[in-house]
Parts: sequence; structure tokens; C-alpha cells
Amino acid sequence: MAWTWRFEKADGTEAAPGENPPEDFSTQGDAESWIGEYFKSLVDCGVDQATLFEDGKKIYGPMSLHAEDSEGTEAAEA
Repeated sequence: MAWTWRFEKADGTEAAPGENPPEDFSTQGDAESWIGEYFKSLVDCGVDQATLFEDGKKIYGPMSLHAEDSEGTEAAEA
């Protein structure tokens, strides 16, 4: 099994992952750990969202790589 990511801009067009292109991963956990580590650099390269595939079958996505605005949450907690 090979787990891979597809990177896209907000409009759904494919985007390059920059200087840290991922390899194929042997587990879903490895793929998810990688994106957790590199999502900030992906956003800096113009990637807005990612989709996870297992052997070419879409597992989930596209998911946004942008952090949600937490300002409203902080105001509610204060």
C-alpha cells in the first residue's frame, strides 16, 4: 500500500509542495504525521488544501491547511 498527498490551491488546481516534497508513505499515520510537520511550509509555498489517497483511492479531503481564525474563540473564553 502507498499513501500519498495531492496538494491544491483554493480553486482545486494542483500546487507544488515546495522544497519538501513527500515520498509515498507506507501507513496512513506516517502520511498524517508528515503533513502535520510540514503544513506551515506548504502554506508558505502556496498550497491551500490537501487530499489523502491510498493506492490512488481518495480517502479524505480536500482539507484546508489554513488555521482557523481563533480570535472569536478567545473572546468567548475571556
